[in-house]
Amino acid sequence: MRTATTVEFSSAGRDTATFVVEAEKLGLDVCWVAEAWGSDAPSALGYLAARTERILLGSGVLQVGVRSPVMVAQTAITLSNLSGGRFLLGLGASGPQVIEGLHGVSFGRPLGRIAETVDIVRQVCTGGKVSYSGRHFHIPLPGGEGVPMRLSTRPEHPIPVYLAALSPAMLRLTGRVADGWLGTSFVPEGAGDAYFSHLDDGLAAAGRRRADIDVCQGAEVAFAADEEELRGMVAGRRKELAFSLGGMGSASTNFYNRAYSRQGWADVAAEVRERWQRGDRDGAAALVTDDMVLATTLIGTEELVRARLAVWRDAGVNTVRMYPAGDTLEAKLRTLGRAIELVRET
Repeated sequence: MRTATTVEFSSAGRDTATFVVEAEKLGLDVCWVAEAWGSDAPSALGYLAARTERILLGSGVLQVGVRSPVMVAQTAITLSNLSGGRFLLGLGASGPQVIEGLHGVSFGRPLGRIAETVDIVRQVCTGGKVSYSGRHFHIPLPGGEGVPMRLSTRPEHPIPVYLAALSPAMLRLTGRVADGWLGTSFVPEGAGDAYFSHLDDGLAAAGRRRADIDVCQGAEVAFAADEEELRGMVAGRRKELAFSLGGMGSASTNFYNRAYSRQGWADVAAEVRERWQRGDRDGAAALVTDDMVLATTLIGTEELVRARLAVWRDAGVNTVRMYPAGDTLEAKLRTLGRAIELVRET
């Protein structure tokens, strides 16, 4: 398996950049940069491209709907060329709370918007004049004064496209059109029905196989000295998971909640969301079980983490995206370094 991490630059930006530089020295293969509702990803990626030499750099993810498809292509080409071909284009729908609540753009029909965005990005990258007529995007704008144009720059290297996907429909789209799948809330024991069956349907529709796509899954990694420390770690993560189940999205649209529901925790996930939405955050966290935390993270003693990594590998994960625990930069790097070693040994 390849190793990866995800960072974001909303706070401690220079420390984050230092973390990535040092992670490259540890042998990390890929660094994804998130934007969510914080700092934008492309600015940080350009900075990291200048500070690093080998590591692959990806947008994890650019939010489709707040940038035009051609702007996405321009950004991807610029970052790929400046980094010497080290850029991976990660795209995602985000959710209505961010897209509508923050950007004031309709969240409607995200699947179609992403599909058409990928089509247009790939058309732009061929270097020809851009002409597209879809359900969501029309280039040039009909009835206006514009005519088809081509960019004055072209990609010097291939630009792999990754899609962040949790829902069955988005997974099928990922299988049809993407070079990689960015996943989360991943339980390897239940991934066949919850995720891979839909991904494989999309791959088959495009005449492709699982080997044609990079399965990149993410989870926090933390090492406990013993079972007592592990119990404390798990207890400390309950509220974080409750936020994902109850606060990541609107009252009716939460893709994380749905993902956990499909993997056997439908009743708990529904109750956590209900309590979180009415302000009972402690009550929501209390409903989260130890199994829910451990199943979707790489938290444990070194022996347990090693064993879980083998399970992830056997389930079909190609790239493991790790969020290392630690109160300081040095502590996070120690955790990441040991995790990279374990992946290499797996």
